[in-house]
Amino acid sequence: AAAAAAAAAGKDTTATFTTSSNAPHSAAATAASIANLNNLKVSLDDEGPTMEIAKSMPINYAHMDNISLLTLSAMRNEKARGEMLRRHIMVVDNVSYSEACLTFKKIEAENRKGMFVHSIPYKIGILAAGGAAVGSIPLCFHLPTVEWFNEFYVTTEVPPPEDLETWLEVGSWSWNWMEPPLGQISFFLLCLQFARAQISNLGVRPYTAKLKALRAEKIVQKFPQYDATLLADYSKSVNFY
Repeated sequence: AAAAAAAAAGKDTTATFTTSSNAPHSAAATAASIANLNNLKVSLDDEGPTMEIAKSMPINYAHMDNISLLTLSAMRNEKARGEMLRRHIMVVDNVSYSEACLTFKKIEAENRKGMFVHSIPYKIGILAAGGAAVGSIPLCFHLPTVEWFNEFYVTTEVPPPEDLETWLEVGSWSWNWMEPPLGQISFFLLCLQFARAQISNLGVRPYTAKLKALRAEKIVQKFPQYDATLLADYSKSVNFY
């Protein structure tokens, strides 16, 4: 409706698109891009963007202007923060983009040291949860498994064979001792989940945040010639996997 009113009033309703080049933008290139924005307009009444607009679209982070990278970096985007660090390396070391990429690879490799050890608690949790989920099925419905578990851990009376002819009957028998632990574990996990939600509301991630902070501090100390904030932001944005 607004576009129709503007058109009725004789106004030019347009949308502006940002240019990019095949190399990281310098300050002059960024200023030139901003100055040329008026040359890249497409009418909202057209079927779509022109070929010129399509060709100007960035296809990777190295083609983006500094403002776009800064915006994505504020959104905790790992690739954007890495690209910002590469351009910072270019400025500090006064080198080409390709040479800055080589230095960045050294920082990246240093940042990934020890990730396997740090991720062990997460992997143990994944295996334990997956094993418990799979194991609970035969422990409830598979007669040989139920009989074995009953013999060594429960020692309750075994029903007559006619009451164990189907897997549902087996489950009805095993549920006599499976219900208390499964119910208690479910309630325990529910309470932990609620506690975790409150911790998240406070903005606290104790284990993960502490590890990432220590890793970022190590990177800053290892490469003191570069901006500490850029290094720390990049390091913290990298996942352990």
